[in-house]
Amino acid sequence: MPGRLLAIVLCAVLAESGGDRGVDVGAVARDGRVYVSSSASEGLMRDLDQPIQAGLSTTITYDADLREEVGIWFDRTIASATVDASVQYDTLTRRYQLSRSVDGRIGDSKVTEDKAEVKRFALGFDRLPLFSTGDLAPNGEYYVRVRVRTRPRVTFFFWPWGRDAASGIARFTFIP
Repeated sequence: MPGRLLAIVLCAVLAESGGDRGVDVGAVARDGRVYVSSSASEGLMRDLDQPIQAGLSTTITYDADLREEVGIWFDRTIASATVDASVQYDTLTRRYQLSRSVDGRIGDSKVTEDKAEVKRFALGFDRLPLFSTGDLAPNGEYYVRVRVRTRPRVTFFFWPWGRDAASGIARFTFIP
């Protein structure tokens, strides 16, 4: 009986930690670059709303990998990029400071009072040129995997080495 109870509790924890957190990913190779779009689910923003409103510096990190399937062996990672979307709410002025960086370089920064704009900004990005097509073989099959992490961490899981809040992939054929 205790084993059954443990299994039920574990299933409930896994269901709660997965929830409706998915990532939609799009990738297009054009003009020597691979343009990536990504959009996290609104469930992630619901989980982050309380820390943001409390004034905690909140960051959503999108780890993107350009990969090639190798068959029965591990897939080969060709390139990696990191996109960070940071939100800092000033409780005195009631304004949000938003910033986005790609591989540590600030790409976009603004201040707003609009919560809908904060949600659009933090939950994704559109057509960022993250990778070069220089190492891609013509007519090769590739995919972009995007994993999302948050600070502060909003998922609860017993695994001590961390867990992505969500992930998704987009497959494409490189046609030069």
